[in-house]
Amino acid sequence: MMSPARQVSVIGPDLAIFGQQITLVCKTALLIAGEVTGDIHGDDITVGETGKVTGSVSARNLTVHGAVNGQLRGETVALHNTARISGDIVQKNLIIAEGAQFDGRVRSARDASDWQPELNLDTHRNAAG
Repeated sequence: MMSPARQVSVIGPDLAIFGQQITLVCKTALLIAGEVTGDIHGDDITVGETGKVTGSVSARNLTVHGAVNGQLRGETVALHNTARISGDIVQKNLIIAEGAQFDGRVRSARDASDWQPELNLDTHRNAAG
């Protein structure tokens, strides 16, 4: 779990983000307790029990308690007992708790480029056109 001394951005349970080709980038810690349709890149991402993501999630540390429909990429990916995942996982380290639901394939990362999040905002701006 994220350290309380660390800066944390929060997408609360009362917030939903929808749209076409949305990419969220968080250079510190991000807690998702609401709903996001789009791709997410961050250093330390937690999808809370009430969180729901439809899209890919890439993070150095990725912790899932809620639902994700899309690909997960991380150096460390941890699926807790309340996690519901529909999508593939690319990881260096994987933790799956008893009770977690997972429908997809798992592949070990060949190197850091397989899992590393893209935190450079200019890269995302240029890709968006």
